[in-house]
Amino acid sequence: MPENDRLSGCLDEINVDFVEREATPWLLMKLSIQLHLAGLSLSNTVSFLEKFGVKRVRSTVHNWVHKANLQPKSGRSPNHVAVDETVVRLNDEQYWLYAAVDPETNDLLHTRLETTTNNALADRFLAVLRDKYDIDDATIMIDRSAPLQ
Repeated sequence: MPENDRLSGCLDEINVDFVEREATPWLLMKLSIQLHLAGLSLSNTVSFLEKFGVKRVRSTVHNWVHKANLQPKSGRSPNHVAVDETVVRLNDEQYWLYAAVDPETNDLLHTRLETTTNNALADRFLAVLRDKYDIDDATIMIDRSAPLQ
């Protein structure tokens, strides 16, 4: 299970002020966030909600977790991190996929899909990566991607 000190307390510590409309009872929303961060899959979290008569899709629960800003930190400290940006085409749409990998374990550390690419988005990707992992002393391997430089 991921370690997250902010989940060790009661449900009142989970802030859901980001909710614009109350389609889901707050208690169930907070409990769903906590269950997912504790390791329950999105599908199983949605199934849990259905037991209470609340029908939500996985992306809704994912958005709750993301907006609650309670993503667990891994506590890992990789020695090397490979970071890359690549174009992904879906139908007629073009997206940029940013990814960070620990080359020693082949673990995917962080990803982000964007509709465009620029220095600000690359900086934000790297900032989130630094927040999630202790990489201050790691060797960061980046290709010649201008935004990542």
